[in-house]
Amino acid sequence: MGQDEDSSTPARRLKLLEGFIAPGRTGGDAARTAPTATSRPAAVLDVIDHMHASVDEVITHTRAHAPGARRPADLSDIYDWAREHTADLAPADQRARETLIYRQSLEHAIQMGDTKVVRPHPCPACGCFGLQWMAAMRRAVCTNLRCVDADGMTTAWTLRTLAKAHIARQESRYVRAT
Repeated sequence: MGQDEDSSTPARRLKLLEGFIAPGRTGGDAARTAPTATSRPAAVLDVIDHMHASVDEVITHTRAHAPGARRPADLSDIYDWAREHTADLAPADQRARETLIYRQSLEHAIQMGDTKVVRPHPCPACGCFGLQWMAAMRRAVCTNLRCVDADGMTTAWTLRTLAKAHIARQESRYVRAT
């Protein structure tokens, strides 16, 4: 497990998120500050909630196909664990698993403030590389002025849609290469 330590892998991004909630990671020098009785900042709680929801989603998805699968002890092994226990699924189910993993990788990066992860994806409508993350909408929007929906509004895409298109492109490249 833990094949690749590249910072762009879903497992590595999940591990990096753990650093956001580690005690003493407040940016100050702990040796010179007095302990406080205040609670953790809401942003840290958001990261914890995000991590729990992500892990629970992967476990639920995996156990739907492999009910007896035991959860790994280390969170960073969750994606390898899911792949290992669902390796014999039909191709459509494997695509769904990879889409879930890739979407979560994008979510982890955005949770850490790296919104540039949407830029390398082409717009599903026009194909241009002009996507920008809009935090208020929780969507990637196309910056191409000609790429609008039926109401004349700029097109906006969920991370699920971007992940699904990304996995389909990867599969298409793989099929053509073989």
